[in-house]
Amino acid sequence: MPDFVKGLALGQAFYEEAARPIIEKHFPQLRYSAAIIGWGSEVLGYDDAESTDHHWGPRFLMFLDAADRERYEQPVSDALSANLPYRFRGYSTNFIPADDDDPVRLLKEIDEGPVNHMVHIETIESLFGWYLGVSPFAEITLADWLTFSEHKLLALTSGRVFHDGLKKLEDVRRKFGYYPQDVWLYLLACEWQAISQEEAFIGRAGFVGDELGSAVIAARMVKRLMRLCFLFEKTYAPYSKWFGTAFARLKCGPELTPIFRRALHAENWRDREAHLSKAYEYVGRMQNELKIAAPVDDKVSLHGRPYMIIHARRFGMAILDAIEDEEVQRLNFFGGSVNQFVEDDNEVGQVALCQKLKILYQPSPPPRGD
Repeated sequence: MPDFVKGLALGQAFYEEAARPIIEKHFPQLRYSAAIIGWGSEVLGYDDAESTDHHWGPRFLMFLDAADRERYEQPVSDALSANLPYRFRGYSTNFIPADDDDPVRLLKEIDEGPVNHMVHIETIESLFGWYLGVSPFAEITLADWLTFSEHKLLALTSGRVFHDGLKKLEDVRRKFGYYPQDVWLYLLACEWQAISQEEAFIGRAGFVGDELGSAVIAARMVKRLMRLCFLFEKTYAPYSKWFGTAFARLKCGPELTPIFRRALHAENWRDREAHLSKAYEYVGRMQNELKIAAPVDDKVSLHGRPYMIIHARRFGMAILDAIEDEEVQRLNFFGGSVNQFVEDDNEVGQVALCQKLKILYQPSPPPRGD
């Protein structure tokens, strides 16, 4: 087994040293872009030696204009198959074919014949079309933003572009770089609203002896607070496998991570509440320091019953008052984006399902004049 090298570095070297000379020799006038974006742990920089067991290796995405793709996709693929080396940096360049039953491709060593490479040839439109369900060159609507998989937005704007001969790919990635301002504020307000609905239940469940139920609610609060942190730092959150890894890399991660761990490991509701109170106040200060809304008292206090809470609804209402976009103001659904109320990451990744959920974001009609 060769020494492990990060997939982005491997992919860039594979493109520059092995694939690009073939493309330039056989198709010298062809305009294209090359990158690793989209799927794969290496796109986020989270791959390690274990990642090499599936859908990982010397690879990249090659983008052509639509007319060139129709004309050149097969000839380019054939030229690469005939001329690529069988190994690059110790890794096979040949993969088993994908099929309908198992789309995952694995490295397979060969010593003769054409290379079944993993250079995907796409148009920019086709990738964004099947991955997000929109044309990247069309206007992105409010309902689009709220039904995109956040993990997919992260994956398309992460990774690395090796060559942008089409002079479009980097511009498109910037277009999806982060949520528009008032969409961002709406997501923040909805996260606080969700916290407000359950923050007192940690103590209430524990008070009647339901420590397990209290712990489950606390875990949800931790996840909600982590989501707020991603939003405050304007960083797309990945799906569950990498959620904690990415959180630890946020600016607030080093300070909040041990607090969250103590809250999750607490054996009684009073300790759980005490640790979460520190986290609530920290995250409340984050909002006030951003000065995106009127300041809110960021100290926990009694709920009325003997449970300490941050009174999260106040933070959400302050943010709602700061929203200026009329279409966002007229939204009558306060569950947030699909990422905030659909727990199943696989479901959030289904473009067809998310597009059906756009109906939730039909704004109320504007007030009629006299």
